[in-house]
Amino acid sequence: MNTRKMVFMTMFAAIAVAGSAFVSFPAGIARAYPIQHAVNVIVAIVMGPGAAVLVAFVTGLVRILTGTGSLLALPGGMIGALLAGLCYQRYKRNWTAGIGEIIGTGFIAPVFAVPYAKILMGTTVTAFFFLPPFLVSTVSGSVIGLLLVPRLLKLKLFQDLH
Repeated sequence: MNTRKMVFMTMFAAIAVAGSAFVSFPAGIARAYPIQHAVNVIVAIVMGPGAAVLVAFVTGLVRILTGTGSLLALPGGMIGALLAGLCYQRYKRNWTAGIGEIIGTGFIAPVFAVPYAKILMGTTVTAFFFLPPFLVSTVSGSVIGLLLVPRLLKLKLFQDLH
């Protein structure tokens, strides 16, 4: 991994952490933090699935350590980032990264969140408990990411980062 790629990954993790502190809205019983999902989509497109997962992990870890995110920030963000990156890698269409993020975070992550939440948080809920807030957050964030990525790609800053 080159220094330039690491700098961009760090920058995107910082944007996701800061954005989570400033941009959120109520989503049922939880709060939606769409910036993490927007960053997942953008990084998946401009840097690939590995970088997207790493940025999501660092973002989730920093948010947990600073008290601005719950333990659920890790599985949701990482699964969505991975699927966004894999979908974009396979189909080379921006919208497929958004769909991958939505499927990964909105539908697959709630299933993983159940045992994760039970072990680490002591809760006993089903995946349907996590589904609505995860979906609201990821759909809104994916739309933001898909709106931003064409403008970012025009800047030609992200050449040779895959």
